[in-house]
Amino acid sequence: MSESTQKSTKRQRADEIKPYRCKNLIAVIENPSDIKNIGAIIRNVNALGVEKTYIVDPRKSLPDDWQEMREKKSLSSTSVSAIKWSFVKRFDSTEECFAHLEQNNFVSIVTSPHVKQKKCIDLDEGDFTEYAKLAVWFGNESRGISDFAINRSEMCIGIPMVGMIESLNLGTTSGIVLYEITKQRREYQKKYRFRDRRGRKYLA
Repeated sequence: MSESTQKSTKRQRADEIKPYRCKNLIAVIENPSDIKNIGAIIRNVNALGVEKTYIVDPRKSLPDDWQEMREKKSLSSTSVSAIKWSFVKRFDSTEECFAHLEQNNFVSIVTSPHVKQKKCIDLDEGDFTEYAKLAVWFGNESRGISDFAINRSEMCIGIPMVGMIESLNLGTTSGIVLYEITKQRREYQKKYRFRDRRGRKYLA
């Protein structure tokens, strides 16, 4: 198969899956320290149909320009080339990222163990179609999500676990959480097309 034919086939595939992408859904990674985890989440984002990935990267380990990210070999290999088909934007700080999201009317939720004086739910109890625009935050591999992100978010969500070791790595956590959220929002998109300003839903 020639190179031009391969590109044409990939573009055809991209056009075919476009209607299944979850609109107005963003996965946010806050201050990740391992490039492999960034790649794993971008791979999950692409596979599950999340619209965009935002990365809070105060260490400036990633380039600002998305096109430059696509050419970064470490990201391309760890994401299995998903970076080439997923929109990624980096921010210098959590505050900057929240300001951008809120300016564009996104509601944020964070993945975190239950926090006192904060709305906390298990993943399987949530209705993730409630918000027209939703950003799902994932924290640092060792420190978790920041207090600033928790305080600024709408609620915390957790994955129910019953094993002796009640922890999962970042790539696995993002896959489980995003699977449930994209499943719900894709079903919603099949049924409804619009919301009015009061949030009432209109059938497609």
